[in-house]
Amino acid sequence: MWLSDLALSDFRSYPEAVLAFEPGITAFIGENGQGKTNLVEAIAYLATLSSHRVAADQALVRLGGGAAVVRAKAREEERSSVLEVEILAGRANRARLNRGSVKPRELLGIVRAVVFAPEDLVLVSGDPSERRRFLDDIAVQALPRMAGVKADYDKITRQRAALLKESGLRARRGENIDEVSLGVWNERLADVGAQIVAHRARLVRALRPHVTECYAQIAPGRGTTHVAYRANVDDRSQDIPGPVQLEESDAELLALEEELFDIAQVRSRLLGQMERMRAKEIERGVNLVGPHRDDLMLGLGQLPARGFASHGETWSYALALRLASWHLLKEDGSSDPLLILDDVFAELDVNRRARLAELIAPVEQVFITVAVGDEIPADMPVRRFTVAGGTVRAES
Repeated sequence: MWLSDLALSDFRSYPEAVLAFEPGITAFIGENGQGKTNLVEAIAYLATLSSHRVAADQALVRLGGGAAVVRAKAREEERSSVLEVEILAGRANRARLNRGSVKPRELLGIVRAVVFAPEDLVLVSGDPSERRRFLDDIAVQALPRMAGVKADYDKITRQRAALLKESGLRARRGENIDEVSLGVWNERLADVGAQIVAHRARLVRALRPHVTECYAQIAPGRGTTHVAYRANVDDRSQDIPGPVQLEESDAELLALEEELFDIAQVRSRLLGQMERMRAKEIERGVNLVGPHRDDLMLGLGQLPARGFASHGETWSYALALRLASWHLLKEDGSSDPLLILDDVFAELDVNRRARLAELIAPVEQVFITVAVGDEIPADMPVRRFTVAGGTVRAES
């Protein structure tokens, strides 16, 4: 799958922009602050309906504009689809598919894309929430219905947290707690949370060999990666081996992972853990159980990657995670996802640039951003666009 056309209106710094693309590698070249990252952000938005740079869509609407529009034509073999998203500041977004109105969520899965950006260093060095989002973004593209599951889960945790706070207040006043309502929300959290845990665990099992291979290709001889999903479904989760102990042949680890594949079993364990944590949750007024407390454990060699990996190793590890997710989505779908590399070459030495160029050469369509054209390997075939002063010009 590849994009042949992109049109923007009031998106970020662009009042209007219309571009035509071809399969292969496309580079947006320009100094910082000229708008090249805004272009790839718009492309990626069509795949996930979210930005990899900001949490709120309102930031995507150009200052002074009431709405931003991203429109693109996606081609796959002899078929084509025209997608359009209207991002409305402070209101629900609207979408169109082949000129017909649809719910925005119905666009998910048509364009699939993997983005690597400098912000992705937090996948290795940042909080667990960054790694959970990484897994959930893959899940939504691999199985679009997971967007609805995740949205339902977020609503449930908000409602349950409000009930826990109320219960804590009532307990401190010596009043009875609404046990019936709390039981209902426990059941709902377990129902939806079990689906998220099971899907994430399967993703991690499928990702692991790709991460190992990609890291070895980007940074040969710099250690072996170890990846595991740690769920807080019950107290046994604390016994799951840390990254320094992970090996593909570890039968105990594989058995623990496979238990997480069983939605019914995970649901039962979530309910049991909520019962054990009941007093603490009511006292603190927060949800202490569920997939929003889980983590993706990353190791490199004999040490956890977080806190021990160098800057270069962290960069290579984050890039390997993104490339691994691209390979996973390719396996799950009928065509290549788009690959977007935002300002990646600046942090790589000449040898790693060359290896990355070899890795992306077979991809059907790649978009990269660079500050100067010299960062692009000389022998890499690429179509260039110059971005300056809010305009985009195709080079001959």
